[in-house]
Amino acid sequence: MYLSIIIPVYNEASRIGESLKRITAYFDSQKYQYEIIIVDDGSQDNTLSVINEFCDKDSPIKIFSYMPNRGKGYAVKLGMMKGKGKYRLFTDADLSTPIEEIEPMLAYLEGEYDICIASRGLTESQVIKHQPIYRETMGIIYNRILRLFLSLPFYDTQCGFKCMKGTVADSIFPKLVVDRFGFDPEILFVALRMKYSIKEVGTKWINSPMTTVSVWSDPVKMLGAILKIRYHAWTGYYAP
Repeated sequence: MYLSIIIPVYNEASRIGESLKRITAYFDSQKYQYEIIIVDDGSQDNTLSVINEFCDKDSPIKIFSYMPNRGKGYAVKLGMMKGKGKYRLFTDADLSTPIEEIEPMLAYLEGEYDICIASRGLTESQVIKHQPIYRETMGIIYNRILRLFLSLPFYDTQCGFKCMKGTVADSIFPKLVVDRFGFDPEILFVALRMKYSIKEVGTKWINSPMTTVSVWSDPVKMLGAILKIRYHAWTGYYAP
């Protein structure tokens, strides 16, 4: 298995069908073997019914589902640990980052890097449709807080399109403790602690208006995640 594509979903019935069409059409045209791992994080709509329409006997799709909802971080962790690919990508169900953006990442991973993260913050990035100004401002502030408290040297930690070597995923993800917002910085924090090389890659990005991010509660949760990461670092939990 060359590539595992992990997609966490929660109440994505209106979007996941079109995204799966785009993903399978793209990877069916490639020469390498792939699998799609969908982790249903306690959806309460007909997300699973939509996904099952794509699952015939030859389908590359594998579904893992549980109740109740446990958070995107938990879903990504489960999917990355279930993946069998030499490389493992996790992507948002809305494909705000087009699936074709995987190709430069695979080239870097075939070279000297262990992890590649898509970034909206580099000069070569192409943000085709922006978030509302208040959300972009929140993102900038949060990134500065991450730089201060976690010493993460990246311009964009939150873009939901990250790929890494399977051996790296097997090493990092069992250590992760953040199940909801803030899991992306934890991945990068632990990876740097374990001396893995990370490449931040400029990407195309198209904002989806159907976000589930809460302007009021999620910043508080993110700050709580930072404290949780710092505590586990202080106790030596993340030690290689």
